[in-house]
Amino acid sequence: MKERKPPNGPARSHGNSGTVPPTSMVLAAYRFPHGDAMSNRLLHLARSATPEGATVLVVNDWPAGAGRPDPSPDLPPGVRLITLTGGGGRRPGRWLHQRTRPLRALVALRRAGLRTDQFTAAYLPLGLWTLTTWAVLRVALRCPLTVDVVERHDPEQFPRGRLAPYFIRHRWSAFLAGRTADRVIAISETIERQFLRRGRRTMVVPPQVDCADYGDPAPPSLHDGLRLLYAGSAGPKDLLAVVLAGIRLLPPADRARIRLVIAGMSREQATDVSDLDEGDLAALGEQVTILGRIPRRQVLAELSRAHFSVLVRPTAGYAQAGFPSKVPESLAAGCPVLLNHTSDLARHIVDGREGIVLAGHGAEDVREGLVRALALSDAQWWRMSRHARERARSFDYRSWRLAVSRFVTDAGRATGAGNSTSAASSSSSRR
Repeated sequence: MKERKPPNGPARSHGNSGTVPPTSMVLAAYRFPHGDAMSNRLLHLARSATPEGATVLVVNDWPAGAGRPDPSPDLPPGVRLITLTGGGGRRPGRWLHQRTRPLRALVALRRAGLRTDQFTAAYLPLGLWTLTTWAVLRVALRCPLTVDVVERHDPEQFPRGRLAPYFIRHRWSAFLAGRTADRVIAISETIERQFLRRGRRTMVVPPQVDCADYGDPAPPSLHDGLRLLYAGSAGPKDLLAVVLAGIRLLPPADRARIRLVIAGMSREQATDVSDLDEGDLAALGEQVTILGRIPRRQVLAELSRAHFSVLVRPTAGYAQAGFPSKVPESLAAGCPVLLNHTSDLARHIVDGREGIVLAGHGAEDVREGLVRALALSDAQWWRMSRHARERARSFDYRSWRLAVSRFVTDAGRATGAGNSTSAASSSSSRR
């Protein structure tokens, strides 16, 4: 398709869906399709919300300062992409660029030869849900609008508490979505209950994966040591300092058998954004390897070589509301998880089956979990790995396609009824 230049930046169209016209639209503003956690979330959500044989269109407003988008992104069948670019410059220009996002998206549709009345559903993440965006899409598309909510922030997460600008924007978007969205997709039951109280039709959809993306696990023998992996950009809620403290509590002989790989952020980012400091890292020396930001294929390779993916989080409200995407990704790779139960994880991770469940989120809890991991035989680990891959099937987007596609396109049901469809649609993943 020939590229054209709408106002405020070019639009680049990609896709491998042949001549099948898209029936649903996703509005995004991330490093789509594989540049960050939200990109992965929206990609799999788009696939699960698209019936077999249909096509979904993702209109992605590439974020400023994120480098250049891939000119030929690897898109799965049924996904078509239009990338909007050009949002740099000074702060007033960036602000205006963000506020005109829905209008620029509609211009891109027109230039691509698409009609606004051909879509039966549209959905976007909570972070993009503004009054202007809702109003423009409501008038132009005239189809059910679904918001995807993956987190709920608490004032305690921010130095300025309730006065933090990000916190104010987040709560305002949630307030609007609770009163204007036709459908709500919630990543956890905690968020589901929040929107049911506001009378929104809500469905719980945990993080999804494509199990076909993952190869067979190939870790070294446990006799050669225990290999742990943390993959992602850690924030304060990801208690990496507690993980390192738990390792240091081990006897010297056991401690020497452990290697921790941190992938997804540099050493400077780890000490600046997460709860780590240089003292934590220096205390374990070469036992901790920090890879920085690496391509997705390398992340998958690290998962295949790890014995456990580690994730320790507090039991605070914001951790209960979210659902770590690292968990289904690790399970799909056949990498068991070493974690404590937060959110809905207890429905999916059984201690000793898909991983090792810690009693809490303290350093002593981590130490006890590592002692158990170090005591495993290779045969016991492989059995745990097989269970992990079996559990991952319940997170595969294909398992959700029928329920999610019906949910986002069902215009015949009255909106605002406060109905939950999560119990029926999610039953297979909650056993």
